Amino acid sequence: MNPAQHQRLSYLDRSVAGRVVLVTGAASGMGRAVAHLFADEGARVGLIDRTAGGIELVANEINEAGGTCAGRVADVTDRGAISAAIEGIRTELGPIDILVNNAGVAITAPIDSEGYDAAWGSTIGTNLEAYTFLIRSCLEDLLRNSDGRIVNIASTEALGATPFMTPYTASKHGVVGLTKGLAVELGRRGITTNCVAPGPIRTGMTAAISEADKHAFAQRRVPVGRYGEPEEVAHAVLSLSLPSASFINGTVLVVDGGLIAQNA
Repeated sequence: MNPAQHQRLSYLDRSVAGRVVLVTGAASGMGRAVAHLFADEGARVGLIDRTAGGIELVANEINEAGGTCAGRVADVTDRGAISAAIEGIRTELGPIDILVNNAGVAITAPIDSEGYDAAWGSTIGTNLEAYTFLIRSCLEDLLRNSDGRIVNIASTEALGATPFMTPYTASKHGVVGLTKGLAVELGRRGITTNCVAPGPIRTGMTAAISEADKHAFAQRRVPVGRYGEPEEVAHAVLSLSLPSASFINGTVLVVDGGLIAQNA
C-alpha cells in the first residue's frame, strides 16, 4: 500500500490545536512550561500571573515562536481582577476550553508559630479557594460543547506530608478532594476534572535548595535519581487535556520520578 493511502485505525483526536487554554501562574516554572507546550501544540493560550514582567516575557516568547496568546496581570486571590482578566482573555482568544489551575504558594509555618494564621489564610486562599473561583468563572465556557477540561495542579504533598507545611499540605489534599468531587459532579455534563501531583521539580519554589542538597535528596528518595523538569509536568497536563482523554476523569496523575512508589 502506498504510505500516502494509509488509513488510521484509531479515531480519537490527540490535538489541542485551536482550543483555548487558560493557565494561571503562567509567568514561571510549571505554568510557563504548560503555556509553552500548549502554544507549541497549536492552542491559543491565556496567561494569568501576578508578575507583570514575567507575563510579558512569556507572551513575547510565545509570540516570537509563532504562537497565539493573551496575557493578563492578576493575583488569583483578587476576584475582581481575575474576573476582568478572564473576560479580557475571552474577548481576545474566545471561550475557554481548558482550564489549568497552577498558581500556588508554599509557606513554611510550624503550627505554634505566630505567623501560622496568616500562612494558613494565604495558602488556602491561593491554592484552593482561587482554584474553585477560577472553575466557577470558566464553567459556562467549559460546558458549552460538553468537552471541557479542568486540570488542577496538586502535589505529592496531597498524598503525604512534610513537617511544618500543614497549610500547604492541607491545601493540596483539598485540591485532590475538589478534583474528585467535581469529576463526579461535572462528568455527566461533559467536563473532565483531573489533577497532576508533581514531586520534586526545578521551579522557583525549589530554587533556594542547593544543587548538592537536591542531588542528595534525589539519590535517596527518587528512583530516577534526579529532580524533574517543568516541561515533564507540562506534558502530563497536556495528556489530560486532550480530546482523546475523554474517559480519564477524577484521577491524580503523579509526576515524581517514583518518589511515592518507593517505601523509604
